Amino acid sequence: MEPSQRIHFPRDEICMDWKQQQEAGGGLYNLGNMCYLNSVLQCLAYTPPLANYLLSRKHGQSCHQKGFCMMCRMEAHVNKVMHSSGSAIEPWSVVRVLTRIGEHFELGRQEDAHDFLRCIVDAMQRDCLSWSSDLDFASQSTTIVRQIFAGFLRSRVTCLSCSAVSDSYELFLDISLDIKAASSVTAALEEFVRPEQLDGENSFKCSQ
Repeated sequence: MEPSQRIHFPRDEICMDWKQQQEAGGGLYNLGNMCYLNSVLQCLAYTPPLANYLLSRKHGQSCHQKGFCMMCRMEAHVNKVMHSSGSAIEPWSVVRVLTRIGEHFELGRQEDAHDFLRCIVDAMQRDCLSWSSDLDFASQSTTIVRQIFAGFLRSRVTCLSCSAVSDSYELFLDISLDIKAASSVTAALEEFVRPEQLDGENSFKCSQ
């Protein structure tokens, strides 16, 4: 892979564990068929590296974006949740901007949690790049959002004649696994990454 020309967020500043002892925050009221939204917001609020960053309020202190900013919304939401232990809050700060997260979302209508998660992560990524949209692809992958939620899928092809290796990389935010066919998630992952032996017409030989 080509090295990134610019580091958007230093990897060594991302803490994968809670920086401080954190009590369970407040719950979320269901504002009408919003269970998909509440479940996603709670998952994000309790993702330690993201929560650490949002609780530090570093984004809000440096954000110069005018108007809607998903990172600012999440920062305000997570801080409110984590300082409301023993109670419940109404997540209006996010509900009010549903159509900004995804045009197809509507207040009061049931939606898919996975779809909402992808949209909200994409919205946060866009806001991280709002001041630097000209970054190359590798540099865009160094935002705190991509470093937490994304990865690269490596596809490797080996020539059967000279053993030359050709690698290609594809960014992913999630991976579909056939859990039913495996005894566990770990077994499904092992099955997913197992090298595939190609024979016959599917075998590969380079021109060398």
